Amino acid sequence: MNISNNNHLNTFDLPNEILFIIINKLNIVDVFYSLMNVNERFAQLIFDRLYIQNFDITVMTMNSFYDRTFSVHEQVLSRIYENILPKIHDQIKKLAIEQHSIERILTFNYSQLYSLSLVNFKEEILFQYLIDYSILRDLLTQQITHLNIDIQNDKISELSEISSNIFILILCLCKRLINLNFCQLFSYRNSSISIYKLPKTNCTSSTLTELKINVATFDDCLYLLYGRLDNLSKLVINVKKIRYQPLKKTKWRKLPKLKCFSLTSINYTHDYDKHIIPFLRRMINLEELILFLSVIRIDSTFIGGIELYNKVLIHMSHLNKFIFSINTGILIKNNKIDVPSNEDIQHSFNGKEYAQVGSYVHFEPRTPSKRSGYKLPKAVVKCHIYSLPYQFEIFLHLNNSFQGGMFVKVWCLTMTDTYPFEHQLFKIISHDFPFLKELNICNGEPQKEKQHRSTLINFPHLNLLNLVEAHVDYAEQFLIDTNTHLPCLLDLCIQYESLAMITNNFTNDATRLYCAKLKELHIDKPFVRSKHFDEYFPLLL
Repeated sequence: MNISNNNHLNTFDLPNEILFIIINKLNIVDVFYSLMNVNERFAQLIFDRLYIQNFDITVMTMNSFYDRTFSVHEQVLSRIYENILPKIHDQIKKLAIEQHSIERILTFNYSQLYSLSLVNFKEEILFQYLIDYSILRDLLTQQITHLNIDIQNDKISELSEISSNIFILILCLCKRLINLNFCQLFSYRNSSISIYKLPKTNCTSSTLTELKINVATFDDCLYLLYGRLDNLSKLVINVKKIRYQPLKKTKWRKLPKLKCFSLTSINYTHDYDKHIIPFLRRMINLEELILFLSVIRIDSTFIGGIELYNKVLIHMSHLNKFIFSINTGILIKNNKIDVPSNEDIQHSFNGKEYAQVGSYVHFEPRTPSKRSGYKLPKAVVKCHIYSLPYQFEIFLHLNNSFQGGMFVKVWCLTMTDTYPFEHQLFKIISHDFPFLKELNICNGEPQKEKQHRSTLINFPHLNLLNLVEAHVDYAEQFLIDTNTHLPCLLDLCIQYESLAMITNNFTNDATRLYCAKLKELHIDKPFVRSKHFDEYFPLLL
């Protein structure tokens, strides 16, 4: 029915194609709950076969950056269970559910279901379901080919042995499993599992071809590839620490079936030359390689285009896609090295069939330590090389030598330097990283150009600001609303002394706006709340 009686365009005047595009942008739970009984036309749209085959019964509520809930309101869930699922359950092909609704939702017969996402489960509860809940076990054994697992981690970076056992149990249960995403469903989660000490016979699957997983060590990565995943062709792995401890009685072999490999580690490693390079050379039929690494070398050279080609790419004759972001930190202790310019680094990529590459070089002299027996490096030279357009969601170790560019996919940025970050650089950052959600600043030097803060800097999407390792000047830069606009700030990490100073013991009106909106405050040490603290932070959870 068209209820529009004037010249102004009404929602009901839009063609079905446009309405369907709009509906697809909305959460399916909200769509069914709000639009099912509007009129017959909307009912036909939302019950369209193509729309209902991917049914996500999770609604994320962002309490703070790390504290998010996925539960559906009981009234909404009851309506879905009683009025919607009885009509469409046999047409659903992909289903996403959270912990509190699993028993009600899985009571229906999903005859076409092949993809299942278990979202925001506590590890002990999920493990119990996998052991005792026959409906879930039957689905995993007989139907599911694509499985996504998301486990609550409560800010703990490494999950317990229970989660490792969940991973092994899934491989045993899922007889038809082709694609498994284990703890990489949401990028803000940083939880990982450790599996390399488990018997190899437990890590077995003859059907799995694609795996995404977060693991604790490089040995976990080796365990997966040299275990019983014989048909694995794609591995996307995030490694917490690349600190190699050789496995006993391991026979290293080539990996001819692996076609796509992605290795990400946000922590610095010393083992790049000794272990990562030989490891990559075993992937003789690789077609796609993605590397996100931070490497420390001592009295050595940078990782550049010539070295990457001669040590890695030349051994991969089938490679047609190479995406990378590699930070190299050279500790100069005894020798003097020639510090290459950014032009030298760029030149190293010429003629080697690379796509466009971004880079910058940064030199930091160090003051000799006065502590007896402790020898600091004479200098640290840093180089960051990355393929363009930048494809990663994280950008690490940005410093004052940053060359600029557009980084529209980045949501997490870490800035580190021994020279101060000035207002002008933050202005560049706000433009070049337009969708930034998390910003970590490590800089103990006071700013020198405070008088130039004439323009308001805008970070429209920033949720988390970490200033624990930052001078108090950066708290002034960000928390005074006349300097920086932070409409979405939820979490603040900061030293207590800096917070008390910038807020004038929680009485300063210039910082009150952002502090009053905070949902979580992470202080570096315990403290006694003053009488003004609670009214200054009224929304703290």
